[in-house]
Amino acid sequence: MSISLELANRIIAESFKKGAALGLKPLTVAVLDSGGHLISLQRQDASSNARPQIAIGKAAGALALGVSSRKIAEMALERPAFIAAVGPLAAGGLIPAAGGIIVASADGKVLGAVGVTGDLSDNDELCALAGIEGAGLKKRE
Repeated sequence: MSISLELANRIIAESFKKGAALGLKPLTVAVLDSGGHLISLQRQDASSNARPQIAIGKAAGALALGVSSRKIAEMALERPAFIAAVGPLAAGGLIPAAGGIIVASADGKVLGAVGVTGDLSDNDELCALAGIEGAGLKKRE
């Protein structure tokens, strides 16, 4: 199984739905496949112009290190030199802030990642999780 364009767009729609329910600022959502290639990206009206790169960086960083971008932020506090050194090596970037989640199938196979940005990082992560769940997938633990 892989993330199809239809499924990626469903993840994005569900993420935007959660953002609207929470009254968040305009969001940008990126969905990448397991190889880190962009499947779909959507930017809500009035979302700032650097948001696509940030959303991709959150998702790509999660895939590159095999952990959520929240965990990468924790790693950056514990080992700042390591994260600073790895950042330029990560294709698609590496953003050490919550909102990037690895997507898995029911049997735990990594399918890709979602990156959400636009509001507070905790809220971005809530939207990413809602998008994954709304599409019938799960986050990788």
